[in-house]
Formats: sequence, structure tokens, C-alpha cells
Amino acid sequence: MTLAADAVRIYEVKRVDVEGAIVIDGFPSVGLVSSIVANYLIDTLGMEQIGIVESPAFPTVSLVRDGNPQHPVRIYAGRPPPDRGGRIADKMVAFVSEFHPPPNIIHALSTSILDWVQEQRCGLVVSPEGLVVDRPAHPAPRSGSKGHTPRLSDVKIFGVASTRRARELYIEPNMSLFTEGVVTGIAGVLLNEGRRRGFDVLTFLAESQADYPDARAAAKVIESINSILLRTPVDPVPLYHEAERIEQQLLQIQRRAAEKPGVESPLGSTAPMYR
Repeated sequence: MTLAADAVRIYEVKRVDVEGAIVIDGFPSVGLVSSIVANYLIDTLGMEQIGIVESPAFPTVSLVRDGNPQHPVRIYAGRPPPDRGGRIADKMVAFVSEFHPPPNIIHALSTSILDWVQEQRCGLVVSPEGLVVDRPAHPAPRSGSKGHTPRLSDVKIFGVASTRRARELYIEPNMSLFTEGVVTGIAGVLLNEGRRRGFDVLTFLAESQADYPDARAAAKVIESINSILLRTPVDPVPLYHEAERIEQQLLQIQRRAAEKPGVESPLGSTAPMYR
């Protein structure tokens, strides 16, 4: 049974002006691409928590970090520092969770997020996703190894937008258009709702592996966000190694979740698949 929109509540713990912000959907996806992207931006930009998303359908867990309990679904906001010319950078918002929301809450969760985004007058929504490809697994070399770091140019990225304006402005000049296929889960609902409401939602799909966190795919998405959307780009130098660190952190959460009955791991069987 699909739950109604009022089964999801968004609570602001700090009031911040996010008008015009770029909003990142950081719920787990194939290869945990969206989770790595959102966490990288949160860490790199020093984004602060401004809210939580609550629902009886969410896992009954508390993530404890540095002695502080954390809600399963959180909202962060921040922005890169001004560039050398003093130009103010774009505002950023990220919705992030380490767990898959149950299927019966996805529609209500997605529409509630878009309601909040429009109420706050944010600029657009980006859903980073993994695109399952049939190729041999090529995991990133561990820190300290002498292996060659895979080139990000080896990862292909595709895009789809909810509106013609967004497609012509952001997708067609910068990447291959995702012309045929199925986008499921939160990203799929956001795309459909964005089209219905005439609100810009972008989905960047990077080729990735489905059975492990794919830092390469996430790094490719972050490069695209950098080059296409940000007036003051995030420093790309630490990009790959930081994505790898987050990858390992999410793997640990995955293993712990697998040990707890009733809590689905980020790489569980309900991960959305794109082909």
C-alpha cells in the first residue's frame, strides 16, 4: 500500500535562505552513486544540517557520529567559498540517507521533497544515479596501492531532464541524452513530478557497477555538476580520493545494516536498476 503524502514530514532545525539553490537527491542508488555525491559535497563544502525528514515508514535507527545521534534522513545546506574575484558561489542543498526508503513511501517522499523545494524557491533538483552496465568490475585501487587510478573519461554519463528548457540548457550541450529506458525510485518520481509541475529536475546517470559502491561513477557525476551547474566550481583535486573514502564508509554501514533484521542495506535488492 502506497502511503499518503502526509505520512512524510519535513522539519527545519535551522532556518537558512536557500532561494535559487541547487538541490541534490542523495538517497541510495545503483553503486551508491547519489550517496557518494551528496556526502562528498556535504564534506567538501562544510554544509550544515538544516532539517530532517520524518516518516513512520523509515528505519527505526539512529546513526551516531562523534557522539551525536543522527536521523536516518537529513537535509544539509551550504555553498562553496567566493572565488578569487569575490564572486559569490551557488547555494547547495542535499537530502541524504544511508538507507533505501521502503517502496510504499517513495512517492510520498519524493512529492514532499519537491513541495519543500518549491516552497523554498530553490532553483532545480539533481538526482545523481548509477547506470548498470555489463562490463567487468573495475573497483578503485585502495589508498596506498600502486595501481593506476582509472580515468574518469572511461565512465560515460547520460542525462534526462523534466522540462524542455532544462534539457536544452543543461543536458544536450554537455552529455548524451538518455533516450530510452526506465528510471525508477525517487529519481523517477522526481522527474515525473517535475514535468507535471514545470519544475527543472535533472538526472545524471553514470555507468556504474551494481554490486559495490562505485566511486568512479560518483566522481564523474560530481565533475558534471562542477562544469555544468556551478559558477564557482568545487576543487576537483581531492575529488577521487575523497569519493573513495566515502565509498569505504558506506561499505561499513552496509555491512552493519546487513547484520540488523528489518534494516535494508544501501546495496539491497530494491536498488533501482537502469538499463
